Amino acid sequence: MREARGARRRRETRARLLDAALKLMADRGMDGVAINEITEAADVGFGSFYNHFESKEAIHRALTDLVFEEFANALDRALTGVTDPAEIIAASVRHTLYRARRDRTWALFLLRESLSSRMLTRGLGLHLLRDIEKGIGAGRFKAEDPLMAFMGLAGSVLAALSIEVQYGEAADTPLPPELRSAVGLPSPEFPERAATTMLRFLGVPPAEARRVARMPLAELEAPRATGD
Repeated sequence: MREARGARRRRETRARLLDAALKLMADRGMDGVAINEITEAADVGFGSFYNHFESKEAIHRALTDLVFEEFANALDRALTGVTDPAEIIAASVRHTLYRARRDRTWALFLLRESLSSRMLTRGLGLHLLRDIEKGIGAGRFKAEDPLMAFMGLAGSVLAALSIEVQYGEAADTPLPPELRSAVGLPSPEFPERAATTMLRFLGVPPAEARRVARMPLAELEAPRATGD
């Protein structure tokens, strides 16, 4: 059925507001952005903002749902039927880094918001802790303390995201030549290198970690349009 013109305009306006807020908040954080800056960047009237969001905090919550919850749920759907916790974690790490390579703004927002008080109770953090616990319970991982393993992996993922954004395949400022050869960046296989190291951290043997980190990746759903 054809979408009504009013509904389409409302959806498009909401999408513009979310896109503008994402770019601004990825750069400066929620507290550093004013509502009028969002509406100006979105090219909509100031009053239109309140037709879609009751406050700056409300649009920020909508963005965290898009960046954290929806991506984590898309990973779960793509990995339905995969039972090996090592495969799940390796694929999740790789998909996250490949998404960062394609969408720098998404990665910057994720980096800025990942250390919030909800990192253990939502989206990617919650799913990572769950998968670590499953791997330890199944004897696949050798870690003894799920929380410490989570902290090590979460920190490594954030560091890898930062490296990918700053010095990866799509970075604007490449490393100096002497560093490039020393650390092997930029590298098309950086997501696989990161996944291998994280599996090693969890006690997966070297050859097995390399194999699992290079298995074919299940296709991930295209990100939902921000206005949907």
